[in-house]
Amino acid sequence: MAKGYERKIPILDCGHEYIRQVLHGRWKIALLLRIANGINRPGELARSIPQATRRVLDVQLDELVRHRLVDKQVFSGKIQHVKYALSELGESIMPVIAVMGKWGDEHVEQLKEVLDSKRG
Repeated sequence: MAKGYERKIPILDCGHEYIRQVLHGRWKIALLLRIANGINRPGELARSIPQATRRVLDVQLDELVRHRLVDKQVFSGKIQHVKYALSELGESIMPVIAVMGKWGDEHVEQLKEVLDSKRG
């Protein structure tokens, strides 16, 4: 930031803002859902989300680890490999994600309509 810059819009100091910041990223919820369902290796995760580049997924996985929603375990040996698992904090957010998914399913037609009109 430039010297003397003052943020014009203050960041809200509330739970909604923090959860928005932690889950911000196109693939984070998809990654959390897959890890919760036992897909825990980077290659498996990438294959399960073919629309995303491996680089983007790696960045978002690193952010999930940094935000303590996901634990990363590195196994060394002849061939080093990595596994991801939900942390206790990550487990605690899954019911919230489930409720959001249920709401999305219940309103999918309206959401499609709104998003399609935004694109056109």
